[in-house]
Amino acid sequence: MEQNLIKEEDQNFRNELATVTKEGKRKWIYPKKPSGRFYNARNIVSFILLLILFVTPFIKVNGHPFILFDIINRNFILFGIPFGPHDFHLFVLAMIATIVFIILFTVVFGRVFCGWACPQTIFMEMVFRKIEYWIEGDAKDQVKLNKAPWTGKKIFKKGLKQFIFYAIAFIISHTFLAYIIGIDKLKEVVTSPPSENLTGFIALMIFSLIFYWVFSYFREQVCTLVCPYGRLQGVLLDQDSIVIAYDYKRGEPRGRIKKDEVRSDKGDCIDCHLCVDVCPTGIDIRDGIQLECVNCTACIDECDHVMDKIKKPRGLIRYASLKEIESKAKFKFTPRMTLYTIILIALVGLLSYLLSVRTEYSIAILRTPGMLFQEQPNGIISNLYDLNIVNKTFEETPISLKLENIEGDLKHIGNDIILKPQEIIDGKFMILIQKAELSKMNTPVEIGVYINEKLLQTIKTSFLGPKPEEKNI
Repeated sequence: MEQNLIKEEDQNFRNELATVTKEGKRKWIYPKKPSGRFYNARNIVSFILLLILFVTPFIKVNGHPFILFDIINRNFILFGIPFGPHDFHLFVLAMIATIVFIILFTVVFGRVFCGWACPQTIFMEMVFRKIEYWIEGDAKDQVKLNKAPWTGKKIFKKGLKQFIFYAIAFIISHTFLAYIIGIDKLKEVVTSPPSENLTGFIALMIFSLIFYWVFSYFREQVCTLVCPYGRLQGVLLDQDSIVIAYDYKRGEPRGRIKKDEVRSDKGDCIDCHLCVDVCPTGIDIRDGIQLECVNCTACIDECDHVMDKIKKPRGLIRYASLKEIESKAKFKFTPRMTLYTIILIALVGLLSYLLSVRTEYSIAILRTPGMLFQEQPNGIISNLYDLNIVNKTFEETPISLKLENIEGDLKHIGNDIILKPQEIIDGKFMILIQKAELSKMNTPVEIGVYINEKLLQTIKTSFLGPKPEEKNI
């Protein structure tokens, strides 16, 4: 296998981080500016995802946000559909399905998400890193600038960079907060004096400082030290997973190329070290799959450039499974992939069914347990009922009840029923029917539930009365 080509004494890279020295100090990474077909494709994908991220909070459906994660008030809106605490079972199923999808996706495609869609990677490599290249230059220029004495030019460049970094972090914090409190509430926080929305103002400052610190200093350490998804790779990936891999069979033994040299005894890798120079986490992909690799494809593009120059086929570093590199085996679904797929399809099917039968209001009417009928004056029989209504919308809703299939009166106990958004109401009401209308002990009754005089639902229940022979006593 791949690791057989790496001697035991050369395995030390697996015992230490590329961004930390042996003394435990931070080793700053200066990655070379990438270029190539994959980098261009990632630019397009990143632009689309950033556009979606910053535009979505402004989209509204029926006056409410298109997407909202109001954790404090436990109100959520996904694609214009409101969800509340009463939909907890749907969230559990959705979370399980998401976890299974992540596992399946990772087992098959490795860390493609990290390199192409992860917010940390997109902001770091496609926003903040580009600004750094624009102000300070490429990797060599950045190293030279950092080693240079503090002159007016250096102070200007460093100050400008940090100012722009914080400004972007400030915008990002506002955007993420808009997903939590909604764009209208965010506008209120922004336009009002800090004293009127002190909590919101403090939250914005804290979020802004955290984002600024992450992207200006912590950087790739998020992926290697904090992110739990990266830690899962060791148990999720196998020999069939598609990852960014170095074709050691084609590239070894590596060695620098000389003019007019015939390389019959050497591999295609010329040991130029450019794949390491361009890596944003500072690893050598030729050492094999590593925790720090986020599948950003920078090494693929750089290696392809080198292969073009030395007139060798591209793909010395490419998307491939270890089994493909080892035995040229074609990709196929393994039993583990099949099992995850079946589970995922079952979960998605169940979730889709529950969403399809989900209604905006949940109504339950039951005769109060343990209560018999009550005899009222003037030959009237009454029953007591329990009412439970859940308003799953964000609209205030007046509710009225009517008897549909029998003559009688329906009297609600207490105030009129007015459902507030996402509210649950438990109430009681009585149904009063003349004895003459009752032909048996258990009479089916239908209760119409109306919203603004429009029938919402008809609930069937029963009315308990005296035995028929008792009427003549």
